[in-house]
Amino acid sequence: MPEITLSVPAALGFLALFVTIAAVLLFFMLHGQGNAIAAQQLTPSKSPTITATVTLTPTATNTPPPLPTFTPLPPLSYTVISGDSCTSIAANFHVSVDSIVQMNGLPIACNTLKAGQTLSIPQPTPTASPQPTATLSGVEATTSACEKVEYNVKDGDTLGSISRSFGVPKDAIKSYNGLVGDVVFGGTKLVIPLCLRNSNPISATASPTTPPPYPAPILLLPVNGARFAAADSVTLQWASVGMLGQNEAYAVTVEDLTAQAESGKPRQIVQYVTDTRLIIPATFRPPDNKPHILNWSVLPVRQVGTTQDGSPIWQPSGTVSEKRGLIWTGGGNAPPGGTPTP
Repeated sequence: MPEITLSVPAALGFLALFVTIAAVLLFFMLHGQGNAIAAQQLTPSKSPTITATVTLTPTATNTPPPLPTFTPLPPLSYTVISGDSCTSIAANFHVSVDSIVQMNGLPIACNTLKAGQTLSIPQPTPTASPQPTATLSGVEATTSACEKVEYNVKDGDTLGSISRSFGVPKDAIKSYNGLVGDVVFGGTKLVIPLCLRNSNPISATASPTTPPPYPAPILLLPVNGARFAAADSVTLQWASVGMLGQNEAYAVTVEDLTAQAESGKPRQIVQYVTDTRLIIPATFRPPDNKPHILNWSVLPVRQVGTTQDGSPIWQPSGTVSEKRGLIWTGGGNAPPGGTPTP
């Protein structure tokens, strides 16, 4: 092959040109890679979005206990007598005039009653007692069950006289009212725990004091509007108001409203008993053969003395009960031959 001979300056020139071209190529290559890396660094990367899922757990609710329901009582049957009106009948049976009018389809004025007409009398629907909201501890239940009354201390009262009046020990009164001594002041209110009464009766020689305020007796039997035939005997029953003292009793008043309306004169009896039941005397049975409306009530009383002939003197020692009515068909004053009402 032919030989090419270069001089030293030409060879150095070629070498410098080659190095320059290589440097330019290397510069552009490195510059392009740098822009790509910078572009990657400047472009924000998308982070994955986390979506929180919330699961709601339903809160358990307590289902209230069902309230007691009552079966309506059947209406009573009543035969109209001479002189009756819707107002008097409603008052005797403790119901409203409107209820009698609606049940019997009577005119609003209720002025068409006739003797011998039969009416249906509605019986009141009992009201349900409120459901208990909490269970009391033993001590709380005992305290809550104790019957208590408030007493306003009068000038001249002493803790001893109040104790004798109610038959409750002084220590019990002091404990219930947080008293540290036996001194009481007029105008002060004291709580008297009647459930802690002494079993011993008050001495007959004790000075007269205020009688214990017994609550109104609750009447039990017969039910309002009960009917009795001529041969039946009628037994009245009520709940006890507590342990009566030796000089205390129940005054039971029985009124014959039908006889009073016909004669214009009162016809009633008052019997004093220590039991919680009384059989109406046969001598008080209606003298004719018609049904009579009788009202009866019970009042706690206390004997405060005697008359010159030895008869006891009574005064109220509590609240009189409600009045309750019954219907007793007359038949003379012969002794009853039926079975006493339970």
